[in-house]
Amino acid sequence: MIVPREPGTERGGGVPKMKTRSAVAKRFRPTGSGRLKRKRQNLRHLLEKKPKDTKKKNGKADYVHPSDMRQMRRCLPDAF
Repeated sequence: MIVPREPGTERGGGVPKMKTRSAVAKRFRPTGSGRLKRKRQNLRHLLEKKPKDTKKKNGKADYVHPSDMRQMRRCLPDAF
């Protein structure tokens, strides 16, 4: 009797799937030009003692530095 197999359970099924790091996916968003957008730090608490300019600057989004993009591509394979 021939038993049907589940898809992907054959031996030698090729390259394994690349998994997305869910923690990274929650914190970064790809832009249309291929860069990654991120939120800046230092805007959660103790805001009374921080200068207005610092709070204003940290409220805006920033982009991942080009030197970190190689590691980000590994963490987010579906984003590119």
